[in-house]
Amino acid sequence: MSERVRQKCSHSEEKYQTNISLETLDSGGLNSATVCGVDWTTLPDDTVIQLFSYLNYRDRASLASTCRTFRLLGSLPCLWGSLDLRSYKFDTAAAVSLSLRCKNLQRLKFPAAGSADAIVSLQARELREISGDFCRDITDAALSVIAARHEMLESIHLGPDPCERISSDAIKALAYCCPRLRRLWMSGVKEANGDAINALAKHCRQLMELGFVESDNIDEVALGNLSSLKFLSVAGTRNLKWGSVAQVWSRLPQLVGLDVSRTDVNLSAITRFLSLSRNLKVLIALNCPVFEGEVDRNTMHNNKGRILLTLFSGIVKGVASLFADNLESVTDVFQHWKEIRNGDKNLDEVVVWIEWAISHSLLRIAENNLKEFDDFWLTQGAAVLLSLLQSSQEEVQERAATAVATFVVIDDEDATVHCQRAEAILCGDGIRMLLNLARSCQEVLQSEAAKAIANLSIDSKVAKAVAESGGIDILANLAKSTNRLVAEEAAGGLWNLSVGDEHKGAIAEAGGVKALVDLIVKWPPSSTDVLLERATGALANLGADEKCSVEVALAGGIHALVMLARTCKFEGVQEQAARALANLAAHGDSNSNNAAIGQEAGALEALVQLTYSQNEGISRQEAAGALWNLSFDDKNREAISAVGGVEALVALAQSSLDASQGLQERAAGALWGLSVSETNSTAIGRQGGIAPLIALASSDVEDVHETAAGALWNLAFYRDNALRIIQDDGVQPLVHLCSSSNSKMARFMAALALVYMFDGRIDSAVPVGPSPSSQGSSKSLNIDGVGRMALKHVEEFVSSFYEPQTFNAAAATLVPTALAQIAEAIRIPEAGHLRCSGAEIDRYVRMLRDPSSILKSCSAFALLQFTMPGGRHAMHHSCLLQKAGAARVLRATAAASTAPIQAKIFTKIVLRNLENHHEVSS
Repeated sequence: MSERVRQKCSHSEEKYQTNISLETLDSGGLNSATVCGVDWTTLPDDTVIQLFSYLNYRDRASLASTCRTFRLLGSLPCLWGSLDLRSYKFDTAAAVSLSLRCKNLQRLKFPAAGSADAIVSLQARELREISGDFCRDITDAALSVIAARHEMLESIHLGPDPCERISSDAIKALAYCCPRLRRLWMSGVKEANGDAINALAKHCRQLMELGFVESDNIDEVALGNLSSLKFLSVAGTRNLKWGSVAQVWSRLPQLVGLDVSRTDVNLSAITRFLSLSRNLKVLIALNCPVFEGEVDRNTMHNNKGRILLTLFSGIVKGVASLFADNLESVTDVFQHWKEIRNGDKNLDEVVVWIEWAISHSLLRIAENNLKEFDDFWLTQGAAVLLSLLQSSQEEVQERAATAVATFVVIDDEDATVHCQRAEAILCGDGIRMLLNLARSCQEVLQSEAAKAIANLSIDSKVAKAVAESGGIDILANLAKSTNRLVAEEAAGGLWNLSVGDEHKGAIAEAGGVKALVDLIVKWPPSSTDVLLERATGALANLGADEKCSVEVALAGGIHALVMLARTCKFEGVQEQAARALANLAAHGDSNSNNAAIGQEAGALEALVQLTYSQNEGISRQEAAGALWNLSFDDKNREAISAVGGVEALVALAQSSLDASQGLQERAAGALWGLSVSETNSTAIGRQGGIAPLIALASSDVEDVHETAAGALWNLAFYRDNALRIIQDDGVQPLVHLCSSSNSKMARFMAALALVYMFDGRIDSAVPVGPSPSSQGSSKSLNIDGVGRMALKHVEEFVSSFYEPQTFNAAAATLVPTALAQIAEAIRIPEAGHLRCSGAEIDRYVRMLRDPSSILKSCSAFALLQFTMPGGRHAMHHSCLLQKAGAARVLRATAAASTAPIQAKIFTKIVLRNLENHHEVSS
């Protein structure tokens, strides 16, 4: 039951964006507004408008389309003052559809790639703020066009992805076209030369906040001309000349906040800023290695009322000192500020900027995921993130949630989280905060919060807290979202929560099973690989539970999973689909899923084809596991063979010898399952399946050699296969298993295979023909000599269950309780899962008549194991023994004076078992 986590990554591709349908936005047909006797059109207008404000744009448009009244109210300007389109495919067609509603639009968040024409097509001439994500492809020309058409712009934010194609030309265009600009924040600009920055100084006289972060070439001297600046951030920017920077920037008359985090700033520059800047209140220097290596960490926390925020100083206390009298009582600094606001606009601006700057730096530090920050995260970083989760700025909340999702992960591929960090979030009430964000009507917040919950839930303590706090219901609802990214993160959360058995039932009760199946049906495999992998992985985990497996089948999950296995080419989806089908088929005795999968068109063919996958064994392993479970159904067994399953699984077993233990076990297991029938068993021998099984039987791994022994036991029942096992040097590995394996089951099945091979069907000296693994050679073997050696080890195996004093006492008294005690002492519990055919039972009965004491004792021991009460197939075996007239033979063996005492006691126990089963059946 594997689980995955996924860190923050760029989703600029269109596959992560949802279309805003023209038909949905512009439809105005009159549908029935009466549901369950309630006329929703009679609600007060204010109430309806409030309802509209809580909806995303697609749902808002859908509600508006139900009747003319709602269409009119849904178009009111008060509902369209702000748009967040980052989760949608925003193109010119969508913009045209929205344009009638956007005449008074003031704030726009958009996916930047390819959106310049679309923004112009909105015709939002009153636009004041724009914020764009995924800006790698936005060019100077595109940004210049946006600026030229929106001269009222006051705030521009482009990032966090680097704006690699934006240079000084676009910055100059912004300066010329947008004189009201108050805030400009860009990430990773290629260049901002002196001409561009001086243009900002000349034309944007109200510019109070500037950010050039993670950039390469910034004219630091020209920045000193921006006399209106109150806040400046150059976090992560390279190639700054700190000797001149400190001198020039210290003269900025209005500068209140400066962020130099993640730069190579030195102690000298920091000291100059703190001593020379006239109005500087806050200097942020998080993760500055040069400075941190030079400073005395115990002495430099503030300077003349100026606050220095570093990784080694108390960030919470530093910020709190701006407005709190009792610093010791403040633990949640930004929440505390929200509660005590005193109307000081200047201080408001400072705190808002600090939140913004710190959230950005903590996210970057989390993404680097360096072990050296362990102490920081545990001592103060986690607490700061928790405080930022409650910010009044949605962008800060988003970054904080993303940072939580990221910093808790140690290894993304192995789904490993840092338990102490996860528990720090848990102890700080972070689960409640994240679940509150997940309830937001803002879809980006929903997805980032769901991502954090998903990653944290890998820790079992956090998973329990999420479940107890109603998180499963929230995630199940988010999985129904029409937004792909929201549904994807919610599916990831359900995947991780479904790993343990504790939460599977709750997920089903919350409607999670149907939501996950609907995701598979809803989204096309070609464009949503990650979403489908997560949904399918969650269903695979849920399918391991018998009750949930029924829910999956009732929700149409079998058809959906088979469809993915047949059509999806993404390896992760193939792997999880095969695993899901394997788990659903594992409940063959308790529900009909096993047969239903076999009857689903194309299911068996798809799984057989997956065994040829090039996915380094993972998809092949899961497909083999599914075929193993499916082969317990008689019809499936033959159907698998009919679609090339024998050839495929033999080839898989041959190729698995140097592969993972899991693949080896499942390949051997699938062959074991198929080998139950004579036709398949013969085909496996002819196709060369015996040699790789012998090699797997020699494995030191218990699960592998036990499964291979089971397959060889079935195969050895038939004379030709028995000869092939002998020819391919399979006797010695089976003897070794019979004598030395730590698994009683492996020893038992190896002994039975050896008994099948040397019970007298094969002549004492026989020429053995070539097998597929012998390259056409033939050899003559002394069957008699090899057989005596093998049966000697079988005898030792049976004798290992013999305790002379107990057996002799039981033989003398024949007290039922004594027999029962012996039976329980020598019982192999796993043997109760083995099922024998009528021909096999007849063969054991025949061996009871054999003069060989070894065959007699081994046969009686085997029948004892197969008929023990409580065994899955004990009643079946008892009926077969009754049909074979075995009772008379058993009594004769028990009474024979020449029979070994083990055989006598074993047959008496078998007779007792038969009597018990007869009483139960009657």
